[in-house]
Amino acid sequence: MHDQTPETVASSPGTAHSVTEATRAVVQDFLAARVAGDTERLVELFADKVDWMLADNPAVPWIRPRSTPTECAAQFTELMEHTVPEDMRASIDTVLVDGSDAALFGHLSGTVRATGKTFEGPYALRLTVEDGRITRHHLYENSLSISQACIP
Repeated sequence: MHDQTPETVASSPGTAHSVTEATRAVVQDFLAARVAGDTERLVELFADKVDWMLADNPAVPWIRPRSTPTECAAQFTELMEHTVPEDMRASIDTVLVDGSDAALFGHLSGTVRATGKTFEGPYALRLTVEDGRITRHHLYENSLSISQACIP
């Protein structure tokens, strides 16, 4: 009998493809929930423990450490509370999915409600999906522009 390690399973014909397609489906569901502001669905999509990374930025009220599904989903609500929703823009230029990992690249912009100042810049989002739930959420963005927009 031949033992299969995770590496051999992932490289078996069809298996890697099905993992990639499952990841793509969760990412699409995540994006749809974000656009709809469906925090209940976001809570369902995040794993019980999430490796959440966003550069610490004390000037930005919606950027803080998170690790539970409720905390992660709340980021959307907090972002909307501190920005002008009708000014928020996020485009996606590229989505790459390979196995359980996905990377999204695009551009975002918005206006901070308290200051009236705008921010903008490119972003990259790395997501990892395991067992149908997001276990990693690493966002790389123009934190300087966002921070400056939050300072009166």
